[in-house]
Amino acid sequence: MRILIRYFFRGLRLVLAPVMLVSEKLSTPKSVERTPEEQASVDQACQKLALYQFRTCPFCIKVRKEIARLGLNIERRDAQLDPAHKQALLEGGGKVKVPCLKITHDDGREEWMYESDAINAWLHQQFS
Repeated sequence: MRILIRYFFRGLRLVLAPVMLVSEKLSTPKSVERTPEEQASVDQACQKLALYQFRTCPFCIKVRKEIARLGLNIERRDAQLDPAHKQALLEGGGKVKVPCLKITHDDGREEWMYESDAINAWLHQQFS
């Protein structure tokens, strides 16, 4: 019975994954307008950020939409398909849970922020 349930949910994920990705593409908002100087400053600040994610995770999609709306160029690291990113997330953040925003502070300290609402709130505070 367990195997049947497992295969049911795997099949469901296979069907829903493309739908979720197409939905994300169609509903991603336009980014905010900035002057070239302001955008260069934002891009420089974003170099200290990395988003660990899974492509079809609904909470990751929520964060990616907010990143697009704010016009941020944050590196995206797929912790589902890339074992190196998965291991870095486990070692740095302590758990393989996405979305996770890695923030490298000016003093070299690394902060690992989990939870989509917390990440979106932090991005708004820093870049709105």
